[in-house]
Amino acid sequence: MSYNKSKNKPMNEQTSITETIKKVLPAVVSINISKNVTVFENAIGPYANGFEEFFVIPRKKKKIKVGGGSGFVVGSSGIVLTNRHVLEDPGAEYLVMLNDDRKFPVQVLAKDPINDVTILRIPAENLPVIELGDSSGLELGQTAIAFGNALGTFKDTVSVGVVSGLSREIMAGSAISGEITRLRGLIQTDAAINPGNSGGPLIDINGRAIGINAAMVFGAQSIGFALPINAAKKDLEDLKNFGKIRQPFLGLRYILVNRDFQEKNSLPVDYGALVVSEPIPDGFAVIPGGPAERAGLQEFDLILECQNEKISMENTLQDILQKFEIGQNINLKVLRKRKEQILNVILGEKR
Repeated sequence: MSYNKSKNKPMNEQTSITETIKKVLPAVVSINISKNVTVFENAIGPYANGFEEFFVIPRKKKKIKVGGGSGFVVGSSGIVLTNRHVLEDPGAEYLVMLNDDRKFPVQVLAKDPINDVTILRIPAENLPVIELGDSSGLELGQTAIAFGNALGTFKDTVSVGVVSGLSREIMAGSAISGEITRLRGLIQTDAAINPGNSGGPLIDINGRAIGINAAMVFGAQSIGFALPINAAKKDLEDLKNFGKIRQPFLGLRYILVNRDFQEKNSLPVDYGALVVSEPIPDGFAVIPGGPAERAGLQEFDLILECQNEKISMENTLQDILQKFEIGQNINLKVLRKRKEQILNVILGEKR
């Protein structure tokens, strides 16, 4: 096991960190990723005389480890949290390895693509769990401890740092699909988060999870990011109550407006969400029969505020909607033909 240790820490704080690590480690898991790959063999052995590349043939399939991630147990009956991107390859096989080296196949219960969370179940009982904290009250400088399976190889890696930033936004790229995802509201920490740590817990000094390790910045030192645990708590509650993760739904397509977009399109403001269609089949600006259409929204409406919150690149319409419940009545301040009006919308459920 490795972890950052500073001689400058007061003895009682160092003791607290050590005790927290001992408390948390049994509930941290590794996720092994393997695939069947084709093994090539030389068809004519040692007599090819320099032409071996023309005489190789596929011989058989062989299962090899291609990667690894991390996760942590939040339910003693085998409920595990991790990142969605850790389990995004449909052609791979995933095994969860507990701290005591037992291995189990996984069942994916739910995926939250917006918050990059996956909820798993493994066939095990009476497991140690990590208590979920509250990420809404985090403060800069408070202790943050990152756990995981560094580089997919080094099990039980621990690094200690602080919360060094809040409400960060990054563009994260997937090594498997190449998909680029915008992650918002992230916790920034200087506790080392390496490849393979994704999905592991970010823990406070009391041993409660405050985040899920998500990403690191290549080429930078001491900059890592974690997803706030409150998003995962909502996902777990949805799964318990409804059997699935539920997301609020407006039923429209839009482009976020900034100063550059305003100047190019002669708009009266440099913020908001412009309702526009996409050049694809069924790429409606306002989805027929959806909540937005029932509320009277139209293409080229510019939504300025949602429930009295200004919509911007930093605080998008999607970000604001995540704060409300399906079926809730919210108001939208809309600019239509340079006249402002308020429309009331009852949020639907994203299918």
